Amino acid sequence: MDNFDDIRPYHDDEVRGVLDRLLGGSAFISAMTSLKFPKCPEFLQPALKYMVRIALREELRHVKDVAGLQDVLETYIDRNIQKNTSQVTYSGQESLKNARGYLFMCNHRDIVMDPTFVNFALYHHGMKTPRIAIGDNLLSRPYVSDLMRLNKSFIVKRSVKGRREKLAVYKQLSAYINHSLNTFESIWIAQREGRSKDSNDKTDTAILKMLLMAQTDKEVSFAEQIQRLNIVPVAVSYEYDPCDILKARELAYRAAHGKYDKAENEDVNSIVRGITGNKGHVHVSFGTCLEEEYLNATDVANEIDRQIHSLYYLHPSNFFAFEHVKEAYTDVNPPALEAHFPDLDLKAKREEFEQRLASCPETWRHWWLQAYANPLINKFRCQVSTPDS
Repeated sequence: MDNFDDIRPYHDDEVRGVLDRLLGGSAFISAMTSLKFPKCPEFLQPALKYMVRIALREELRHVKDVAGLQDVLETYIDRNIQKNTSQVTYSGQESLKNARGYLFMCNHRDIVMDPTFVNFALYHHGMKTPRIAIGDNLLSRPYVSDLMRLNKSFIVKRSVKGRREKLAVYKQLSAYINHSLNTFESIWIAQREGRSKDSNDKTDTAILKMLLMAQTDKEVSFAEQIQRLNIVPVAVSYEYDPCDILKARELAYRAAHGKYDKAENEDVNSIVRGITGNKGHVHVSFGTCLEEEYLNATDVANEIDRQIHSLYYLHPSNFFAFEHVKEAYTDVNPPALEAHFPDLDLKAKREEFEQRLASCPETWRHWWLQAYANPLINKFRCQVSTPDS
């Protein structure tokens, strides 16, 4: 038995069987029907489900492996991106090589779309897409787990309890990631557990320590262990976050009550909103592989943060939000808007921003504004502290 069977993505020879199981079941077809026809009246549901099942069977009948499935999905992704973004751009991918397995350590805004945009950039650059780390808290429905594992996702068991059980899970996860990298399969993983609701991107050193658990050779230095991982920081930047009001609500509630309990299906609703909501301009920035002589996990985390902050592509929304909070940040001096965006209609952009801000309840606006301002604050603080970068 494969030591990773319970967490790994599906192999090519399993794809057809899993697809047939999904297409034969009711849960997946119901979800796809609701996604495609969200306002459909109840009495039309049976007929539409029948049509959706037939259409999907036809579209997927030739798919035999993961690459074939991704070719089909790429059409849907391109269509979604055209509908829900103004443009998608990327930079830094030209320095990547197909013959290496990279650990893409990414800031985390959206559950599904962060790795999707990274995949989009790599796919269109002619590179293999990475395997994607996803928490089991998002896989409450079997069909969701099947869909994610079909698309090269592997499972992070966040729900386990007990110190011994967690240690076993982390060791297995570390072994799987290292095995993937050693066999030239890249990995996408967030720089911290869960989305950064306030957009203040910081790397959790616990993740770095987990990654090294499988490297047991005592003759190898810490710096060499890190170099073996081929870590490439990645910054995904959204002009607008479809879940911005939901995140602001959560942050405001946490500040007032000390904790926040998610409602049933809240993660699923965030996934749908993130996929279907307008995101404006999205940019993906790939950094440079970490190859220096780092002494400890803190040094590595600081370098990942430095790259993500400096690489982050700022939008007018970040500048407009900073205008509202700048009195608290006298050490941050961004350039003038007109100088940073000489070719944009800034009046129209400001009107768009103010309309979006007005849709956020006033008691949550501080958190909404801070989330858009934080990437700018981190970027220009980063530049001040590292003038040669």
